Amino acid sequence: MNRQRGLALSALMVWGVVIALVAILGIRVLPEYIDYYKIMHAVKAVAAESSGKTVGEIRQAFGKYAEVEHLKTIGPADLDIFKDDNEVVVAFTYEKRIPLVANVSLLIDFQGSSTGRNYGR
Repeated sequence: MNRQRGLALSALMVWGVVIALVAILGIRVLPEYIDYYKIMHAVKAVAAESSGKTVGEIRQAFGKYAEVEHLKTIGPADLDIFKDDNEVVVAFTYEKRIPLVANVSLLIDFQGSSTGRNYGR
């Protein structure tokens, strides 16, 4: 006699819930990471063009990049600009709270710099 193989309705429902939760988490978190990578791209572009510029001019250049890319998360005043080994470093750090369900939120700390090293505040 052949044994039937398959998935019970309860197991199918459990897997459906798990997949739905993962999908909701991905849908909520993915835009924040896309925004982070846009900020990283703008910071690296501004730092690459920063030779001979003042801190104010670097902030103004980032403001223009942020306006074009529609970045509302951080502004020019949120940047840390300093020199490290005769190289201009533009660093930033911010946190983003993502509401998931009811009173449950996900808090992500983003930080980055134009050199690839993470400089914390």
